[in-house]
Amino acid sequence: MNRNAYDVDGPQMRLVADSGQHYFDLWHGVELQGPELSFAIEAYGFGAILEQRGAPDATLRAFLEHMHQLTQKPLANFPNEWTFLPQQIVPIAPSPRASQAPPGMVKIPAIDSYEFAVSGVEIEGDDNNEPGIDVQYPWENSPRRHHRHILSIPAFFLDKYPVTNQQFQEFLNATHYHPADDHNFLKDWKNGSYPKGWDNKPVTWVSLEDARAYAQWAGKRLPHEWEWQYAAQGSDSRLFPWGDDWDASRVPPQEHGHDLRPPTDVDEYQSGASPFGIEDLVGNIWQWTDEFEDAHTRTAILRGGSYYRPAGSVWYFPSTYKLNEHGKYLLMAPSKDRAGTLGFRCAKDSTKPAQ
Repeated sequence: MNRNAYDVDGPQMRLVADSGQHYFDLWHGVELQGPELSFAIEAYGFGAILEQRGAPDATLRAFLEHMHQLTQKPLANFPNEWTFLPQQIVPIAPSPRASQAPPGMVKIPAIDSYEFAVSGVEIEGDDNNEPGIDVQYPWENSPRRHHRHILSIPAFFLDKYPVTNQQFQEFLNATHYHPADDHNFLKDWKNGSYPKGWDNKPVTWVSLEDARAYAQWAGKRLPHEWEWQYAAQGSDSRLFPWGDDWDASRVPPQEHGHDLRPPTDVDEYQSGASPFGIEDLVGNIWQWTDEFEDAHTRTAILRGGSYYRPAGSVWYFPSTYKLNEHGKYLLMAPSKDRAGTLGFRCAKDSTKPAQ
């Protein structure tokens, strides 16, 4: 990146000579001759160099041509006035409805006036509610960090616990599901099964797509964020599932080291249940909820906060156990989105109308 206010040109990199290597200026879409690479970077502009052995294949040639066409117009010719990108929430299709709580689920009653108040925990960005930070809910006209809205929520059912390894194994056995992008898929499992003694631990290393596939098989869906928060909070705006005061004895102990220990069994901290009896909501694993998208990016809202809190820096991923805060997670690819501290629970629609 050229952080100068003027263009730079000429030799930029000197490499060890190797007759078998090819070098490409990816920004301008041209091949360069090594070992001394010369290319231009405009003021406040970018450069990107690819080194590979062998000539470019058809995919790379097409990409180079595309970039060559794009960069005919310098960045300086584009307007530099910043504006936020509008976001849209990705719809969650209704599940098959049930008249009574399915096994392992709890009925969450309808509420006419639920105050949904939540803030993003992003490290960067203006705290004065400037537009562009965090997400944009359907009732908002811009993305912003702090949100408050009165919602009418119909009755629904929510899993009492996050989906466990044993439950996910049953899904795999029944469907033979295997994601197309399988890097890091069930990374803690070996030879198609989870480690001994992990039956009742929440399944992790599953992407948003993996979670949706399980939910569809189970006749369920992922919860909207406000459903998750209402089920965790009840109607009194409490900060934690058990009340307004933090109590470390109600959640798994935090992990600060370099090695990630396994999650805790989903039913080990029953004193951390919500007013509706939903358990393992905070402090064990993050949980998938809604997805948002704009013209360039996809993000997901994570709830609950995990037991892993890196020591010395919150930049890795800011965390929270509070019910009025959420995490925004940039989605890149299923292989990159999976994590050892991220799982999910499911919701199911009720036949009962809102009361």
